[in-house]
Amino acid sequence: MGMESHTTMLAGGELVAIGGENESEVFDASTGELLARVADATEADVDRAVAAARRAFPAWRDATPGVRAAAMLAFADAIDAATERLAAAESANTGKPLTAAREEVAAASDCVRFFAGAGRCLEGRSAGEYTPGFTSIIRREPIGVAGLIAAWNYPLVVAAWKFCPALAAGNTVILKPAEQTPLTALILAELSLEVLPPGVFNVVPGRGETTGQAIVTHPDIDVVSLTGSSPTGKLIAAAAAQTLKRVHLELGGKAPVLIFDDADPAQVAEAIRFGGFWNSGQDCGAASRLLVSEGAFERIAEALVPAVQSLRVGGPTEAENSEMGPLAFSAHRDRVVGFIDRAVVTGASVLAGGHELSRAGYFVAPTVLTDAAPSSEIVRDEVFGPVVLLERCADEEELLGRAADTRFGLAASIFTRDVGRAMDVSRQLDFGTVWINTHSPIAVEMPWGGFRQSGYGNEQSVYSLEEYTQIKHVMVRLPS
Repeated sequence: MGMESHTTMLAGGELVAIGGENESEVFDASTGELLARVADATEADVDRAVAAARRAFPAWRDATPGVRAAAMLAFADAIDAATERLAAAESANTGKPLTAAREEVAAASDCVRFFAGAGRCLEGRSAGEYTPGFTSIIRREPIGVAGLIAAWNYPLVVAAWKFCPALAAGNTVILKPAEQTPLTALILAELSLEVLPPGVFNVVPGRGETTGQAIVTHPDIDVVSLTGSSPTGKLIAAAAAQTLKRVHLELGGKAPVLIFDDADPAQVAEAIRFGGFWNSGQDCGAASRLLVSEGAFERIAEALVPAVQSLRVGGPTEAENSEMGPLAFSAHRDRVVGFIDRAVVTGASVLAGGHELSRAGYFVAPTVLTDAAPSSEIVRDEVFGPVVLLERCADEEELLGRAADTRFGLAASIFTRDVGRAMDVSRQLDFGTVWINTHSPIAVEMPWGGFRQSGYGNEQSVYSLEEYTQIKHVMVRLPS
């Protein structure tokens, strides 16, 4: 891909010029070369997009679910037809293997199709007479204009997780991609022109502290949804409070993996090879902390280390069979390497990797660490990279105690052959998703959301429609 210049945004069904002079540079993660320059939308640009979304809202709200579904299905078809273009842009921008990028395009279009149908099945409680002489009806209605702030780790998929339920429920949307990874959102803007009514879907690129801030504080945006870090989530919740808009936050994680004495080491190694290192570990639900009972520790380490070392690391154009690419941008690569270096200085041992790779791009070797102190930052904080910790635990009580000793609550997993133990432990774990004898599979039909500082609300599933709807009670006086 040659260097591109993007100076427009999508507002009101048109690609219009961005008014400001600031721009973000977008890089090829596997080579470090400049891919594109993308203009940053200003506060006035956001105003223009919001005004377009506000104008489009009444007609989209009043359209039947079937009409909205037909438009969304046409959008899904357009995404499928542009698979290679979207996958190439996503792969170059983030460094994902091309095969993974194609899978994510398919996941995005599947998400659009799922919500096209789910929006036709919104239900309320039965109407009834709860006060003599009056019938009560419950309506579930769209909120209005949704400001959607997507993440850089899965730029296309996370955007779909947000705009699909918002549109299906009858809202109009303003989508802001991450400034590091805006390319697929800009392609979505083009694809939507032929299939969605003007103003229903708007895309404004820009930085979080400017464009994002304008979205979060805008008085005519009624609900804002963010996928990002916990500190960013706190800032957005505080800023949104000034206009009392609804807020949905999908934030960070530090997923514990509870491994009992009877766990199958080969099964654990295979699951963590994927669950800890897929997308180069840039996943809020990634397997980060392997809490291993004393009796299984040596067997697990012996199985895991060679499995991790066997990962095929490479850029998307080097080989179709690359399993792990680079980190998404240089500052993040430096952050992850800093975590590893400080962990080693403070006593952690390196069992695999532990360094960046000497080559172009933002590559870090798949890393396994052990002997880190429970209070150290590598244990407490989200690294968001290809780094897994092995922690030795004396018994089940310590496994559960260590798993609970975190401010996050997004995902966890359990490895044991004892189904009764698995069910009991899953009940005790305070995390939004708990896997048993695996780590990281998801389904669009099932919710994805966190507890505690991992945020609130759900992505995917019919439950996410609740983030973009509000409940109205209508009471009708009956003839006397």
